[in-house]
Parts: sequence; structure tokens; C-alpha cells
Amino acid sequence: MPKQPFISIPLDIPDVQVLQTEQTKAGEFILSVESMLESTCCRRCGRTITEPHGTDQPRLLRHLPILGRAVYLRIRPKRFRCPFCDDHPTTTQLLDWYDPQALHTKAYERHLIVQLVNSTLTDVGAKEDVSYDALLGILDRWIATTVDWEALEPFTTLGIDEIALTKGHRDYVAVLTARSESGHLQLLAVLPDRLKATVLAWLKAMPSAHRERISTVCTDMWEGYVTAVQEALPSATLVIDRFHVARHYRDGVDALRKQEVRRLRKELPEEQREELKQTLWPFRKRPSDLDEAEQARLDVLLRYSPALRQAHTLREELTTIFDTARSKADGLRRIRFWRGRVERSGLSCFAGFLKLLDSWLDLKANYFTHHQTSGFVEGLNNKLKVLKRRCYGLKNVGRLFQRLTLDIEGYQRFSPWSGATH
Repeated sequence: MPKQPFISIPLDIPDVQVLQTEQTKAGEFILSVESMLESTCCRRCGRTITEPHGTDQPRLLRHLPILGRAVYLRIRPKRFRCPFCDDHPTTTQLLDWYDPQALHTKAYERHLIVQLVNSTLTDVGAKEDVSYDALLGILDRWIATTVDWEALEPFTTLGIDEIALTKGHRDYVAVLTARSESGHLQLLAVLPDRLKATVLAWLKAMPSAHRERISTVCTDMWEGYVTAVQEALPSATLVIDRFHVARHYRDGVDALRKQEVRRLRKELPEEQREELKQTLWPFRKRPSDLDEAEQARLDVLLRYSPALRQAHTLREELTTIFDTARSKADGLRRIRFWRGRVERSGLSCFAGFLKLLDSWLDLKANYFTHHQTSGFVEGLNNKLKVLKRRCYGLKNVGRLFQRLTLDIEGYQRFSPWSGATH
């Protein structure tokens, strides 16, 4: 029988030596190891002690797999007697590579944390044969449920938005994020609701060093956010995000499209009704993004409905204002001129949006100063929606903060290969 080839693999654990290696019938490796350190700190007085006093009960710790096989480290922690304390208590040696309460080495816990990025506890537990409760414990040891202010990059832009935890219900949580000066997205908080009092209390509880740096706050048209920011951050510029604004005026025009298409399908002959198919996305897209076939389908639809053509033109003109106005004064002047054109057109599809303009125009126009948006918040919300679907809902805001933090920063913070990608 040919001899089995062997390779040497570094254990990558400091200050231990391997005493014995065995393989179980299931193919798992069990490595008996021993600490090479001959001292520890007394649990009572804190001084270094070196007088040996036997060993503790053996511990079996799951470690990183080798060649696809599970690996366990068996160790009997050393004990030492303290000569300085009156009753000479004994202390079990603590080693940096595992937690005294854990069933796994820190290296393996780090591996599991990386597996949890964009995944679920149930999936990782099934793949790695680790219990759900053990994974929860690991998550709690590695990811905090609130922000670590000292670890944050400096930021001047704050974003506030919300998301419903359950589809069809109004159980909103507020999500607060920051964009660092380097453009990095940072999660600051997930609040249990979007009430003004909740947001205001959180803003006032921010460390003053961070609060005083905030120059811009991007939010949507929710009165609670606006008034909370005005009270807690009076010197910050409050910007109503342009994407929330765009949704309102685009939704009005899209409602007119549905109305006109229904009318045309009743009035036009069958052959001409066929030309109305596949016009939804050409109508919603920006004109500059249309290919030749899409432009042709859009032209047919607008030719049949002059009112829709006019609404489409006004919609794109307003988008152009948001794209090109380079000062608040210029933006306000052009929006007022656009509003006059809408009122003269007689179109009712912009009626709801014009009412919003009456209440929010000044804050919307703040966008034109630096063209700040909460696009970074919206990107996070998309990630949150995926997370909710993947985990079948998350009701605990602390867990939600942990999972969002992990999905945003997990690879960067914990992957052993993260340095190789930069």
C-alpha cells in the first residue's frame, strides 16, 4: 500500500506546542496542545505569578478547518498559585487565542463572522455544524449593538431615513447614517421608531465633538425628523433629499400615464393598441438613457397623448433643474418659473407635488447649495430590505444594527483577504 503523503501546516496560534495529533473515525482532527507560557496574572491581586499548581479540566475548542475537515484543539489550561495573597488562591491561565466562555477559538469565531456576512444564522449554522445560540453568542462578542463613537471616521454629513420592519405595517424604525469625509458609509443607529422625541433624544445624546462637526443633514419630508434636527443641530443645513422630491412629481406623471394608456386602449383600434405595449420603462427612463427602439416606442405613446407629452416634458425639465442649478437662488428662480408653466398647462397630475412645494420649497432648495443627497442612506435601505427578506423579518433593533454593521463592514473588518484586495 503506497505511503500517505504528509504536509506541515502552521497552527498560527502563539505560545503553544502540539503534543499529539489524532484523527477520529469521522475524519475530524483533534490536536492536543499545551501552553508554553509559565506565568499568569492573579485573579485577585493582578500580579504576575509563576508557581505551578497543576492543570484545569481539559477543554475542546473548535478551530479552523484543515483541508475541509473539522479541527479541534484539546488543552488543559495551566493553574498557578499566588504567593502574595493571604490564602494563596489559584488562578487558571488565560490565553489570548480563545475566550474562557467560548466553545471555539477566536480564529474560528472570526471565520464564522465572515460567513455570516450577507447570510443568515440558520444557513451558517447548517453549513458549519454550529448551533444557532452559539452563533448568537459569537455575534454579540464581535459586533456591538450600538455605535462605537471613538472608532468612527470624521464626518460632516448625516442622513436620516426610515424603513418598515414588516411589509404592510407602519412599524417604522429610523436609520441614521453618516458619510465620512472619504465617502465611506457609516451606520450610526437604528432607532425603535421615527417619533420626533426619539430622534431628538438620540441627536442630543451624540458626543459633542461629532455633533458640532455636522454641517449637513439629509432627510425626507417627515416633520418629526425636520423639527428634531432644527432643535438639536440649529447650525446645520437641512436638505430635503432630491430623490424623495423626485418620487412625488414622477409618481404624479406616472399616474397620468396609467390613466392615458387605459383611455387609449379603449379608443384606439386593435392594431394601434399593440403599439402601446412595452412603453412603461421607456416612459420612466431619462431620455438620455433610451436606446433607439425605446425612443421609438416612447414617441408613439406621446404622439397619441398630447397631455402626456406635456407632462413628460415638464417632468424632465424639473429633473434638469435639479441636475444643473448651481446655487439656491438659481434653483428657486427656475423652480418658480417651472411652477408657472405647470399652472398654465392645466395639468392636474402635478397638483399634489405643488402642495408639497408650498410647505417644503426652502428646504428642498438647500439641495442646490452643495447638491447633497441621502443617496447613501437609500443604498443602505436597499441592503436593509434584502436583509429583512433573507432573515424573514428582524424586530430587535439591536440585532438589526449588528446585522447591518456586519453586511456593511464585515469583509473589510474580518476577512483575512481584505488587505489583498486594496
